[in-house]
Amino acid sequence: MEMLEYFAIAVTIVVVAVPEGLPLAVTLSLAFAMKKMMNDKALVRHLAACETMGSATTICSDKTGTLTTNHMTVVKSCICMSVREVGNPSKFALKLLLQSIFNNTGGEVVMSKEGKREILGTPTEAAILEFGLSLGGDFQAEREAVKLVKLEPFNSTKKRMGAVVELPVDGGRLRAHSKGASEIVLASCEKVINSKGEVVALDDSSLKFLQATIDQFASEALRTLCLAYKEVQGGFSPNDLIPESGYTCIGIVGIKDPVRPGVKESVAVCHAAGIAVRMVTGDNINTAKAIARECGILTSDGVAIEGPVFREKSQAELLELIPKIQVIVLKVMARSSPLDKHTLVKHLRTTFDDVVAVTGDGTNDAPALHEADIGLAMGIAGTEVAKESADVIILDDNFSTIVTVAKWGRSVYINIQKFVQFQLTVNVVALVVNFSSACMTGSAPLTAVQLLWVNMIMDTLGALALATEPPNNALMKRPPVGRKGHFITNVMWRNILGQSFYQFLIIWKLQASGKSMFELEGSDSDLVLNTIIFNSFVFCQVFNEISSREMESINVFKGMLNNYVFVMVLVATVAFQIIIIEFLGTFANTTHLTSHQWGACVLIGFIGMPIAAILKLVPV
Repeated sequence: MEMLEYFAIAVTIVVVAVPEGLPLAVTLSLAFAMKKMMNDKALVRHLAACETMGSATTICSDKTGTLTTNHMTVVKSCICMSVREVGNPSKFALKLLLQSIFNNTGGEVVMSKEGKREILGTPTEAAILEFGLSLGGDFQAEREAVKLVKLEPFNSTKKRMGAVVELPVDGGRLRAHSKGASEIVLASCEKVINSKGEVVALDDSSLKFLQATIDQFASEALRTLCLAYKEVQGGFSPNDLIPESGYTCIGIVGIKDPVRPGVKESVAVCHAAGIAVRMVTGDNINTAKAIARECGILTSDGVAIEGPVFREKSQAELLELIPKIQVIVLKVMARSSPLDKHTLVKHLRTTFDDVVAVTGDGTNDAPALHEADIGLAMGIAGTEVAKESADVIILDDNFSTIVTVAKWGRSVYINIQKFVQFQLTVNVVALVVNFSSACMTGSAPLTAVQLLWVNMIMDTLGALALATEPPNNALMKRPPVGRKGHFITNVMWRNILGQSFYQFLIIWKLQASGKSMFELEGSDSDLVLNTIIFNSFVFCQVFNEISSREMESINVFKGMLNNYVFVMVLVATVAFQIIIIEFLGTFANTTHLTSHQWGACVLIGFIGMPIAAILKLVPV
């Protein structure tokens, strides 16, 4: 029996030493966060991404649909070299404009079952079609007036789309239409329709006027598109390439895409949390800068860089540029291609150890989403390929939701730290007391059953209580952990060692002079003392669990009642402790305690809370 008792103590010490509750705490915390994030419009595809997002130091965000509403409207135009609010141009230009709008498009205008007109297509296409309809155009009539020979969809690399139509009323003459990024389409133009409705050469003064108009529209946070046409000489088959030069500029339109409500505040929260926000967009540089300033991304000392300039940088130049990017430079990348985004993400991750979160919605965003630490795909605008490459899907395509994901990520990380701090404290005390006592006296003050109960408190119940703490706004007022942060921080070591030292002193004091302190006599005095030691140790853990809710803040009761799981765990722990002491004496090797002894045990445990508060005042 003596050998069996030694063996039981040895096995129990091993059981207590191995933190088998840690995987449970991690999984519980991740699963709890994943479930709650679903309610906050974020679908987590990879469980580990919950915690990784909490360490993010950089967010590279798209503009359209993420920072903006993606509900676009044409609010300004420059037709026939005349800038105006939405209105009618000359008859000749109007005919060309409507022909370009209704034929060079991937959208459709249809009638619903209720007889209402509906516009189908991307937000940009819908805005252009709505503009054409507002000018008195008839989608069906314009389509029937010509024969579509070839339609080339929008090319994200060329930043334009094109169409070739046959004009039956003009003897089958062929005409090409081009639409896309203003500066790119304008560069392919050789002529322009002037204010009199005449086609004239595009001279320097006209070119400067149109470029100034593009800049003016862009500075007002308008997305600019240029529409142009070209008379195609000779034959044209659907297999031929649509011409890319020799066009006549019809006009430029400015499309308003309002910034989403709450984005500016969310960006400010990111800055306060030490997270750099960068905008990566394929838009005009001035439009991108205007939107970035409106969102609070681009500050007075920030710099915007265009994709072509970024691509031309050598490896050495990139290494020199990236440190500036890390601070405030390159908060906006305009006219960027998917490869630019991948290059930026790769350098931020590998060269400068940033933890990078990237948003994406297109198929060509998949490499950047895969390269990033956390890939965030858009649930509404995102393609299936983008979603498959992502770790988290933002169901409402809103930047504010990304900030919520970051907050939950930090909550997961902090909750696991709280649990580890609590568990290590119990581990240290239980192991040191039992091991030293077993070595010196041959018996341990805490029996195998008692240690297993303590193990359950610190593992299963502790994981349930501390791993399900909801996030608070204070989490976004501290710097991110980053890639090289220590999981067990100096603050945690201070709390663990300080609390362990107190509990260790108490148990040794009770062991050494507990009988005289409680005036215990008789044959059962050892059993009563061991029960008091066990009870005091458990209540130390109960109050230490409350103290572990905050690692630095003294007020540990804030929001405690809102976490019903934590309260239920505490109540269950105390209830089972009473049952073990009072009713399971033979099984747990305990005996009945008087009310005075119960009060002393609870008081010993409670004293740990003011000690924990004093420890938090010690700077580390």
